[in-house]
Amino acid sequence: MLVLGRKYKFTQFELDRLKKKFKNINIVAYTNREQQDVLHELESIVKSNGFDILVLNTKATVGDEIIKYLTKLQFENRSKKLRVISIEHFMEEFLHKCYIPDDHQDLHFLEDIKPYSKWQYIQKRFIDYFGIFWLFLFSSPVMYISQKKIKEQSPGSILFRQDRVGINGKTFLCTKFRTMHENSYHDPYTRENDSRIFPYGQTMRTTRIDELPQMINILKGEMHLIGPRAEWNILVENYEKEIPYYNERHLVRPGITGWAQVNYPYGQNIEDTKQKLMYDLYYIKHWNIFLELKIVWKTAMTVIGRKGL
Repeated sequence: MLVLGRKYKFTQFELDRLKKKFKNINIVAYTNREQQDVLHELESIVKSNGFDILVLNTKATVGDEIIKYLTKLQFENRSKKLRVISIEHFMEEFLHKCYIPDDHQDLHFLEDIKPYSKWQYIQKRFIDYFGIFWLFLFSSPVMYISQKKIKEQSPGSILFRQDRVGINGKTFLCTKFRTMHENSYHDPYTRENDSRIFPYGQTMRTTRIDELPQMINILKGEMHLIGPRAEWNILVENYEKEIPYYNERHLVRPGITGWAQVNYPYGQNIEDTKQKLMYDLYYIKHWNIFLELKIVWKTAMTVIGRKGL
């Protein structure tokens, strides 16, 4: 595999994942270089390792000389045809996320991202009601124990309610089990060994027990069982300023769990939020019942493994 350019910078986790599929991964810089220098580097890689897929990861248009060379490679090796693919399509096919640039350019692919159809919405609500029935049935003992533990370890209310952003940017009161001591939610991001979180609160976070009261929001039609994470409205205001097309995730209702939640750890900065948005947009763009079931399975494995989301 050869990547031409650095328009999108792969994370180490992504590179490790791709190395399992592609034996060699070569990244060739393109911007601010002479065409001949780039061409010589490509020729050197072909002679030493070779590659069967080329990812165009450049902001600038690839020069004619390089295009001619790549075309020549395709015809010289017909038995194993070289595949040329854009970074946008590569990310969706191999990383299951949508590319989001650093500016408002190259976003034509977002034309395919739209709200659920009526039939899709019916399927989503069926999953909601079916899922809540079994979730409530099996989690009732856990919720009862959680109420007692919260009272024992941190005096105050059992539940925590906060304004979150839902479909079409409308805010709603999201209900969760309280995991922090009272009046300590001023900092939107949690840190490792955060003193605001009491012991059982940490257990609820890593097992996602704190999310269970959101079943109320699902019954009220404010959330789905599965969808993008419902974010605090104060954070959303900042995200929409910093991240292009962040509001696209509000085309659908948020969920207790989702594609971003099972593929990316809890975020602590703007870059983490941008990465999670890429997964959210992929989920909206490629929604189907099989993806929904995959998220349910990965969520269950995460909870069992106590990894937290």
